[in-house]
Amino acid sequence: MRSYSLIAPAKINLYLEIIGDRPDGYHELAMVMQSVSLADRVDLRANGIEQFRLSCDSPEIPADENNLAHKAAVLMAQRFPKAYAQFGGVDMTLHKRIPVGAGLAGGSTNAAAVLVGLDLMWGLGLTRMELQELAAELGSDVAFCIGGGTAIATGRGEQLDPLPSVDYLWVVLAKYRSLPISTAWAYKTYRRRFEGTYARDTDSLQQRLERVHAGPMVGAIAQRDGSKIPELLYNDFERVVFPDYPKVAALKQQLLDLGAVGALMSGSGSTVFGLTHSQARAEALTAALREQQPDPDLEIWVGQLIAKGIHLAP
Repeated sequence: MRSYSLIAPAKINLYLEIIGDRPDGYHELAMVMQSVSLADRVDLRANGIEQFRLSCDSPEIPADENNLAHKAAVLMAQRFPKAYAQFGGVDMTLHKRIPVGAGLAGGSTNAAAVLVGLDLMWGLGLTRMELQELAAELGSDVAFCIGGGTAIATGRGEQLDPLPSVDYLWVVLAKYRSLPISTAWAYKTYRRRFEGTYARDTDSLQQRLERVHAGPMVGAIAQRDGSKIPELLYNDFERVVFPDYPKVAALKQQLLDLGAVGALMSGSGSTVFGLTHSQARAEALTAALREQQPDPDLEIWVGQLIAKGIHLAP
């Protein structure tokens, strides 16, 4: 086929612990990552020339070579020059629903969609592991976004161990449109304030990682304990974001006060999510939040936790 449309789901973090520094300059992380039904659509169409062209329906997104989706296409051309020479370039169109600067991996999931789409268009037949290895070269969340679902992510986020699905939970996502948070700022600030807690040797690092694999959150997911999972939500970044961005902290508390069974900031923010046990409860929570917080700057989405990552649009 000469064109494909792919669905690129957002992700949230059910658990995020910053373990320490890595020799490559990144942070060592331990996370439980989860795909949600809020998603972008990425359209790919062969253009018959040796050039990648990117467009986007959101003016906030750079539609140039700095966009991670464009970088994903260039990476595929570099790795598979014969296929690129045979099939030529692609026009890529991003239809955005995932907000920017939100901690929802919007850029990463778009890049993952381009990798999957070009694999299909060029008939490469890459395995999921091969796609994830390519994805890890682009960014820490891109590898997870390929397969999605529920997974433990360690290293800088590229080492993945799948977990049973938790698609029986629903989610309300809320974010102030005018309040993006820089991931680089969050990491830099966390290091400055909490560097003394970092694991400093290989043994300490391994022990901390093993504790996560055997920890309560992973156990609750393995047992499909929908009542326990919301109680175990955790994110180290709240320790630096909430003092500097009190509106984000207040939003989390509002979700809890209005009936979410658990709430957390996703990634480095600024999206906050609340979990519920049904779509009806999620929609009721959304209505209550809208009534209590009529601020037009506040964006709210209702979705479901899902068991898949990049997939073809219906």
